[in-house]
Amino acid sequence: MAVTMPRVISAVVLAMVTCLATMVSPAMGTSGTATFYTPPYTPSACFGNAAEGTMIAAASEVFWGGGAACGDQYVVRCTGSTNQGVPHPCTGRSVTVKIADLCPAGCRGTIDLSQEAFAVIADPDAGKIDIEYSRV
Repeated sequence: MAVTMPRVISAVVLAMVTCLATMVSPAMGTSGTATFYTPPYTPSACFGNAAEGTMIAAASEVFWGGGAACGDQYVVRCTGSTNQGVPHPCTGRSVTVKIADLCPAGCRGTIDLSQEAFAVIADPDAGKIDIEYSRV
């Protein structure tokens, strides 16, 4: 049986696409910025007076979705500094947080982490950091 050239080219292209797809990590996230807020963490826009622990965050309007983000979990990783105060704020770790609140009007970051969650990924003295985040 003879193999036609278009079929061979299609197979080669499919193999290349498959190879490239395996090299791109699905864990790659969206770029943004993070700030932090301090206790008390209740009441919250999502859970009222129910405490949800300390690995929580407030979503900005970027992904709030009218409250649809409540309870969603995000993996957040510091990628760098946004100011001159702390040139290398990142700890090299990531943190998984649960959306428990809405970041108030004038929110300075894409996501406002609890103070405890922020400290896992960066030096709190930085105040605001560049991040990469992805929904779990």
